[in-house]
Amino acid sequence: MSDLISYQLDDGIATLTLSNGKVNAISPDVIAAFNAAFDRAEQDKAIVIITGQPGILSGGYDLKVMTSGPQNAINLVAAGSTLARRMLAHPFPIIVACPGHAVAKGAFILLSSDYRIGVEGAFTIGLNEVQIGMTMHHAGIELARDRLRKSAFHRSVINGEMFDPQGAVDAGFLDKVVPAEQLHETALAVAKQMKKINMTAHRNTKLKVRKGLLDALDAAIEQDKQHLG
Repeated sequence: MSDLISYQLDDGIATLTLSNGKVNAISPDVIAAFNAAFDRAEQDKAIVIITGQPGILSGGYDLKVMTSGPQNAINLVAAGSTLARRMLAHPFPIIVACPGHAVAKGAFILLSSDYRIGVEGAFTIGLNEVQIGMTMHHAGIELARDRLRKSAFHRSVINGEMFDPQGAVDAGFLDKVVPAEQLHETALAVAKQMKKINMTAHRNTKLKVRKGLLDALDAAIEQDKQHLG
């Protein structure tokens, strides 16, 4: 499939494993690989599990790309936001098995999925944009506003507060935390349970529930292109 994202299909469950250097940076090539993997998962009518390397899902956008020029940064953020929108409207369930840290775009992957499992340990999850001097983009604000608990939204987006795994459950980044050695089997158990739902009803209900968010993201993505430009 790709050196950046491996694709393993087993009994109607497609496992996408991100592998791009020490921090699993999200680059244009990674986003292209994600889109190709989702195309294949749709053809396979598969429930999707996204995971990373031991200790990390992703540390966020590739900083080499983000600092290589304003237009490159704008294009990468727009592609990432479009990927988030696609994930939110994906016709089959998306589960994230988060094996550790999930920062910035890594945390947005959590917020774009249907069920999120983290692992116990000294891991950091959250949106650190303001910590590193980046004004949060409109699409990120809308996604966080919809998916985070109200009590955590301002702390996360405006203050750049980072969370440990249990705190990430309370904030709304994760749904469950398990010991690291149980992550894979827990994700598979969730996927097998989700196989019992009617996928047409799942897709139609998902689009109804998220219509407001999807519309807001469409507007925000365009706004970011103009604002960042």
